[in-house]
Amino acid sequence: MSSDSESRLSQDLVFDLLSSPRRRMVLYYLREHGGSATITELAERIAAMENDTDVESLTRQQQKRVYVSLYQTHVPKMADSGIIDYDQDSGEVALTSQARDIDSYLTPSVANDYPWHFHYLLLAAAGVVLFLLDFVGAPLVGEIPTLVLGGLVVVAFAVSGVVQYLYWRRHRRRLPRELSEDSFR
Repeated sequence: MSSDSESRLSQDLVFDLLSSPRRRMVLYYLREHGGSATITELAERIAAMENDTDVESLTRQQQKRVYVSLYQTHVPKMADSGIIDYDQDSGEVALTSQARDIDSYLTPSVANDYPWHFHYLLLAAAGVVLFLLDFVGAPLVGEIPTLVLGGLVVVAFAVSGVVQYLYWRRHRRRLPRELSEDSFR
């Protein structure tokens, strides 16, 4: 690979790569599943998505149609651009660091519109303030046993953790806009 192809991808190349829903799905699947997969696994998952079914319910023809297009067209094109590595012998497909050049053109798969890091920082600060007030014997707070105060802070963190997990679970299953059903029609 020349040094030119190792530099940032041109906008035209990015748009060309993203013009195919199957190539977008390859990127999405690889990102969501550790950065690598076999071409057979990709074909199964993409065919299931395109046919709005699970992998076990796919017909051989549905899977084969996707496999052939990935094998002959999409995966080689993506490998030539440098955003994936493809080992034809093993069938292994893996994202490269250059795939990050495309990230700004894609919708994140998990919408993180709540600042959880700030939430936990505020909880920690509130806990510190409560313990300081308890330590100096401030009215109201000083009357609460330290053990109860500590328990309340721990419960606040635990409830926040559960809420964040449920939020993440609910939103992680949403597909990005560019992979909606309309993309496959």
